Amino acid sequence: MKITVAISGASGSNLGVNFVKKLPKEIEVFVIFSKSAKTALKLENNLSTKEIFSDYPNVTIFKDSNIGASIASGSFKVDKMIILPCSMNTLAKCAVGISDSLITRAFTVMLKEKRDVIVAPREMPLNSIVLKNMLTLSKLGVVIAPPILGYYSAQQSLQDMENFLIGKWLDLLKIDNNLYKRWE
Repeated sequence: MKITVAISGASGSNLGVNFVKKLPKEIEVFVIFSKSAKTALKLENNLSTKEIFSDYPNVTIFKDSNIGASIASGSFKVDKMIILPCSMNTLAKCAVGISDSLITRAFTVMLKEKRDVIVAPREMPLNSIVLKNMLTLSKLGVVIAPPILGYYSAQQSLQDMENFLIGKWLDLLKIDNNLYKRWE
């Protein structure tokens, strides 16, 4: 399986990083950091994108400016894509078909090829424009899955909360996991 993980510049970009780290090692992963995601990771987590995945040989990182990357072509088969977190700017561009970066180009390719795509908008409260953009994408078959907790899994820490969210996203992508306590 091949998956693209686009990490855009919303607060919580570390969720995208942790998602990649929880993926099974046999999955080939293509990661794109937006410029704003790099800024958020530095400010919120004191992380530099250069070292994040150095111990993950199954991860390839692309620059968001590289619109000629393999994942920008429908003939290069990527099975699934998640934009995590999805900034409101990225959400809007996806909803209206603007492909001015590798993130939005890869998204457009996935959409035209009718492949599985999830966007995880990370913003609150949601205004009417954002809701309209989400509805537009949902009608196109994109799964809208913001980071919303389910308290039945009895999270006790931030890591437990993140594992719940990541587990739910993996479930949506049909990737087996045991990251959270399921409903009994």
